[in-house]
Amino acid sequence: MNITYHGHSCFEIETPKHRIVIDPFLSGNPLAKAKPEELKADWILLTHGHDDHVGDTVDIAKRNQATVIAPHELAVWLGFQGVNAHGMSIGGGYTFDFGHVKMVNALHGSGFVKNEEQQIIYLGPPSGFVLTLEGKTIYHAGDTALYSDMKLIGRGKEIDLALLPIGDNFTMGPEDALTAAEWIGAKHVIPMHYNTFPPIRQDAGAFVEKLNAKGIGGSVLGVGETFTL
Repeated sequence: MNITYHGHSCFEIETPKHRIVIDPFLSGNPLAKAKPEELKADWILLTHGHDDHVGDTVDIAKRNQATVIAPHELAVWLGFQGVNAHGMSIGGGYTFDFGHVKMVNALHGSGFVKNEEQQIIYLGPPSGFVLTLEGKTIYHAGDTALYSDMKLIGRGKEIDLALLPIGDNFTMGPEDALTAAEWIGAKHVIPMHYNTFPPIRQDAGAFVEKLNAKGIGGSVLGVGETFTL
């Protein structure tokens, strides 16, 4: 199973039969190398409704006839735009063709900003995902602060790979992400949601060194690089 990083919080997971994309923010992402029209997907997972996570979802989903998995309100909103969407809620799980998805809590916000109207459309609670596929478990934390119930995320299973935000300002920073990695019992961590914009500048290499010092594996993926799990 190959996991390619497209910058910010966007990952592409490729299995022998499926291609899954998480939070496809490409247009408007100064670090992204892939273009929306280049991305192929059978499934798209969205953690919440902010622009830098929904990104190019509508275009990619329609072009690929992909199904979007998202918090319920966000799924309904995408359905209004002609997208095939499957809504979920925090604590719920569902088995799809590619594997099992459990939606877990994230402490953040979620909404679509209509600047001209000076309005914000609420798009449901922010979330993270615990994915079980190809005999492995991956946790994509979405945008979140550190919270104590992270200790329960790995309950009953091992987290083979955790994708954790480290940018600070809008999410947890490196020190809290280090604690999160310990609490969930992650075997390996890839940092995300950093360096895209000035307020979230971080040294991902230093973060990984601290992970390693605690006996946790870690990798800094450059944009377009792939990790094999």
